[in-house]
Amino acid sequence: MKFSHRSHLVFTTFFAVLFSATLWASDEEKHEGAVNKPEHVAAYIQHHIKDAHDFHLYSYTDTHGERKHVGFPLPVIVWSSKGLATFMSSKFHHDDDGKVIVEAGGTRFVKLHSKIYELEAGADTVAFDETHHATNAHKVLDFSITKSVFGILLVGLLMFFWFSRLARQYKSRKVPKGFGRVLEPLVLYVRDEIAKPNIGEKRYREFTGYLLTVFFFIWILNLLGLTPLGFNVTGQLAVTAALAIFTLIIYTFKGNKGYWGHMLWMPGVPVLIRPVLAIIEVAGAFLIKPFSLLVRLFANISAGHIVVMSLIAIMVTMKAEIGAVGATALSFILSFFITLIEVLVAFLQAYIFTMLSALFIGMAVEEHDHH
Repeated sequence: MKFSHRSHLVFTTFFAVLFSATLWASDEEKHEGAVNKPEHVAAYIQHHIKDAHDFHLYSYTDTHGERKHVGFPLPVIVWSSKGLATFMSSKFHHDDDGKVIVEAGGTRFVKLHSKIYELEAGADTVAFDETHHATNAHKVLDFSITKSVFGILLVGLLMFFWFSRLARQYKSRKVPKGFGRVLEPLVLYVRDEIAKPNIGEKRYREFTGYLLTVFFFIWILNLLGLTPLGFNVTGQLAVTAALAIFTLIIYTFKGNKGYWGHMLWMPGVPVLIRPVLAIIEVAGAFLIKPFSLLVRLFANISAGHIVVMSLIAIMVTMKAEIGAVGATALSFILSFFITLIEVLVAFLQAYIFTMLSALFIGMAVEEHDHH
C-alpha cells in the first residue's frame, strides 16, 4: 500500500521540522564516555528502557577528544514550592547526578536518577547521605513532556489523523483508498474476531471503539519502540497500568446484575462456600485481571528491548574474543532476526491485551439465564 502524496508530505514535513529545528549537541560529563565495557553496556540498556526528559539519539567523540551527545530536548514542567516552573531539558546538559543546577520560577532544580528535585533555600549543591539519597532537596510534582508522553501524544495525533480520514472516505465511497486500505481490514478484524465473539452480537458495538483504540494504540507504540528513536512507552509500568485501569473501569461500571450476583453470591453452590468464592471473585476482578493485563504487556515489551540491545552489544562485549568484524557480524545477524520476531510480538501483545479486555467486558455484560 502507498501513502497519498498529501499524507507523505505532511509526515515528511513534521519529522523534518522536528529533528532539524530542535537537534542539539552538548558536552557530556567528564566521567562519561563511550559504551565499551560490559558494565557500561548494562547501565546503558537500563537507561534506555526507562523514561527520560529528553531524547538521546547517539553520542560521538569529536576531533578534540570531547564526548558529544546528540538528541533534542523536551519541555520540563514542574510544580515547586513557589508555583509552576517551566524550562527545556537541555539546561541540565544531560546531567543525571545532581551536579547541574537550573534556576527557574524563583527556585533551583537538579536532575537525579531521572527525577527532578528542588533544592532547599540557600543550597548550592546536593548533599547525600550514606545511601546516596538527597538530604537537602525534595521531589516536585512533575508534569513534564517526557519521551513517553511525547510518544503518546504523537501516536494519538496520528491515530486521530488516520481514522478521521478513513471515516470521511466512507461518506463518499464504499472502498477506502490510500492508507485507509491498510486500516480497514485491521478494523474489521478487531470487530469481527475480537469484539463480536467475546462480547456478543447485542453489545459489541458499544465497546468496539474502545477496543479499536487500545489495539492500535498499543500496536503502533510497540512498532515505534523498534525504531532507533528509543521509544519504550508500552514498557513503562505506569502506561500499562493506566490501560489496564481503563479496562477495569469499563467492565466494573458496565457489569449487569447477573455479573455482580455471580461474583458476590455465586448461585448453585453451598451457602457456606459462597463468601469464600465472593472474596476470590472480587480479588480476581479488581486485582488479578488488571494485574495480568498490565504485567504481561510491560514484561514482554521491556524484555524484548533488553534482548535486542543485549544482542547489539555483542559487538562490544565479544570484540576481544572473536574480533571486531566477527563480533559486529554476529551482532547484526542475531539482532536482525530477533527484531523480526519483535515485529510479530508487537502485534501479538496488542492482540492479547485487546482480546483479554474484550473477554473481561463480555463476562461482565453477558446475560445469564438460570432457567
